[in-house]
Amino acid sequence: MATNVARLEVSQEEKRAGQSLTALAMRRLKRDRLTLIALAMISFLLAFSFLGAPILSQSLGVSPTRTQTDKTFLLPFTAENFPHVLGTDDLGRDHLSRLLYAGQVSLSVGALAALLSLSIGVTVGIITGYYGGIVDDVVNWIIATLNSIPSLFLLLIVAAVLRPSPQTLIIILGFLGWTGTTRLVRGETLSLREREYIVSARAVGASPLRIMFSHILPNLFSIIIISLALDIGGIILVEAALSFLGLGILPPTPSWGNMLSNSQTFFTKGPYLVVAPGLMIFLTVLCMYIVGDGLRDAFDPTAKD
Repeated sequence: MATNVARLEVSQEEKRAGQSLTALAMRRLKRDRLTLIALAMISFLLAFSFLGAPILSQSLGVSPTRTQTDKTFLLPFTAENFPHVLGTDDLGRDHLSRLLYAGQVSLSVGALAALLSLSIGVTVGIITGYYGGIVDDVVNWIIATLNSIPSLFLLLIVAAVLRPSPQTLIIILGFLGWTGTTRLVRGETLSLREREYIVSARAVGASPLRIMFSHILPNLFSIIIISLALDIGGIILVEAALSFLGLGILPPTPSWGNMLSNSQTFFTKGPYLVVAPGLMIFLTVLCMYIVGDGLRDAFDPTAKD
């Protein structure tokens, strides 16, 4: 009996050893219920914002920008206030439709700024880690200089100079948030460039560009996915903080950040105006961090099943 159990364990270990890291990660994710719930919640928020907004506007006849001075501060979930399911704000605008369109803006800013930041960070990190030497010294000096300036202070200066809009915020946050990714990618590239398959590719005459982006980059997939998930959550928080200080996306364009900031003045009249956008920010950022943490555990090559 013990011999059969031992053989079964050995066969399972051999089967796991023959699987790729991606296959092992997918199997681990399937057993990670918390990460799966977070992924489902993010998918729901995306569908809720991008698909639900036009459907809601057409079916209920509401608009996120139309003001109705005779319908200000309508309470949510009351039959007499239909079709304003979540009530109205201080200008009589439908709160639910604004929440949906604000989700489009906040999620788009978070995702696109994170992608821009990731693209810069991965490219600079691979080049720095592969070449080393003076290239590594110059990039590390730039990163140390940028990191020595408080990030919020730097964001406030840039946002005060440029008129805040979704496009400018994407560029600002993307170009100021690449340093952390660069350090991660650089460290991993320093290790990968000494592997046997990289040395072999160099020996047969492969160009540095081919080695960096055909041999090294695919092995950075796990780091890239994890960084992307964490960066999206962080950027959504930064956008909300800038909006709270009056330097984020300006009305009438709605975002969860400026909705939360503008509604604090009317907290006693309409507390629901604060709760809804705050809850959206909280759920999105929490789920992004949970997904990032789950992906990090799933792609950990030293983890045991």
